[in-house]
Amino acid sequence: MHTVGIGTEIRDFVVTNFLFGKGDDLSDEESLLDNGVIDSTGVLELVSYLQERFEMRVEDDEIVPANLDSIRNLVEFVGRKIGR
Repeated sequence: MHTVGIGTEIRDFVVTNFLFGKGDDLSDEESLLDNGVIDSTGVLELVSYLQERFEMRVEDDEIVPANLDSIRNLVEFVGRKIGR
């Protein structure tokens, strides 16, 4: 799977699970935490999704905004973890 596919899947998950399908104005660079898209519980749900969907392990020290705070950060993080 290439990063475009990863980005689409992650965006779909975020929009469906946190924005109830109303994510048309969500940019790839927008902070999910600062803009109230996800909270601490949402971060855990997101991590669980990433681990299951992309068959990867997210370590505790990787649960940081640099990896998880925007669609772009998520795509880059998953790409690094799965070697894409």
